[in-house]
Amino acid sequence: MFRSNRPARLKDLSINRMIPNILTLFALCAGVTAIRYGLHEEWERAIIAIVIAAVFDGLDGRIARLLRGTSKFGAELDSLSDFVSFGVAPALLIYLWTMRNAGGLGWALVLLFPVCAALRLARFNTMAGTPEPPPPFVHSFFIGVPTPAGAGVVLLPMVIWLQYHWDWLRHPFVASVFLVGVSLLEISRLPTYSFKRVRVPHRYVLPVMLLVGMFAAFLVTEPWTTLGVLGILYIGSLPLSLRSFKRLRALS
Repeated sequence: MFRSNRPARLKDLSINRMIPNILTLFALCAGVTAIRYGLHEEWERAIIAIVIAAVFDGLDGRIARLLRGTSKFGAELDSLSDFVSFGVAPALLIYLWTMRNAGGLGWALVLLFPVCAALRLARFNTMAGTPEPPPPFVHSFFIGVPTPAGAGVVLLPMVIWLQYHWDWLRHPFVASVFLVGVSLLEISRLPTYSFKRVRVPHRYVLPVMLLVGMFAAFLVTEPWTTLGVLGILYIGSLPLSLRSFKRLRALS
């Protein structure tokens, strides 16, 4: 007479966990596809594939929290996907684009980027499992530049080159500066803004939607300029995030 709904609940729970993992796999496939395009020197498509991987990477965690489908398996899968899509793929693209002209030193600098990306992801996973909860304001920051943002910054010379074709941007020295700088930022203790917990006040919803619409329009019409400006703005936000972190720590 009374029928248990436990199997249905288990089924829903399984689906809720599968959806975010599927998005993570989409991100992984996009990152590997970027490598394929790089091997064929199709730089525009390679960058687009990295952007698509970043979009899926941003969605999987949010949807997992929305569906209450977070799991240890999903977290580990997300880290592996991030390492390939935002650690290995950008490094290989930079190597194929310019650093292969720098010999063994160029390859050594290219190797530095995925190594630091792996160290950054390992540290993130370790910190996530600490039993002692950090102060509340810490959740608004990452420690070090996250790997998706690092991939976007390290590819910034290529993105700007796609728009303006300035030859000096393709010099191995320029790529070396970005490779070393971003690699060190990823494993640094620099606090950087995390936008995962951003809450938009009701009165700012329409202006924010307008800005998002304008961003989408510029991304379609002028993709490389838009991505270049976005990367420059992120670099400019790094000292601001450090100042905000110090101010909040002093108030806590």
